[in-house]
Amino acid sequence: MNAEIIYCYLKQHPVTAGLADDRLLKIALSVKIQSFKKGSSIYLSENFDNRIYLLLKGRVRITESDEHGEEMIKEILSDGEIFGDVSLEDGIAADEFAETITDNTIVCSFLSSDFQMMMQTDSRLAMNYAKQVSGKFRRLESRHSNLVFKDTKTRLVGFFRDWAHREGQKNGDRIMLNNYLTHNDIAGIISTSRQSVTTLLNELKDLGFLFYNRKQIEIHERCMMN
Repeated sequence: MNAEIIYCYLKQHPVTAGLADDRLLKIALSVKIQSFKKGSSIYLSENFDNRIYLLLKGRVRITESDEHGEEMIKEILSDGEIFGDVSLEDGIAADEFAETITDNTIVCSFLSSDFQMMMQTDSRLAMNYAKQVSGKFRRLESRHSNLVFKDTKTRLVGFFRDWAHREGQKNGDRIMLNNYLTHNDIAGIISTSRQSVTTLLNELKDLGFLFYNRKQIEIHERCMMN
């Protein structure tokens, strides 16, 4: 991928948006950038270096495994988000995994130490990064609160509303979403069983809240206002 295309991606990413053009071009010429097929493990390709990742295009699933090999989905990330050694000093946990869930997922990465030095000389970059980290923690806190105070159906409806607000495209009185998640993925995100997700999806379909298949999701606009 040539520097001009990388520059365009970086100009749109919230962490590097607003940086001076000469600064962005310098980053574009030196940053490590990779394109992954669906189902690729990102961390394994890096030989376990401590790195911070900027997701430029595509979707990435962040999971954590327990001692029995059971996986918990921590986040589903989309364009413009960050992951990896977010603290820039503690490294990536040994039980955390990052897997692409879309084809042609494009990621750029920096050694944590290099990124820290970049922020020390660029206050705009440091501010952008702080905002991204703050937003990530707010979303995690909100998810924890939902798990404690909301039932499964309410969490599922809230999940679809959030998804529609972030990625939905309006088409008449419908909000359209490209579906790249399985029932297992959704179950992992809202902490329930796949069977419960399937049952609730059928119920929501009967109520007219959404139409769901493997490729696309349609949510009625009026349901976004409740």
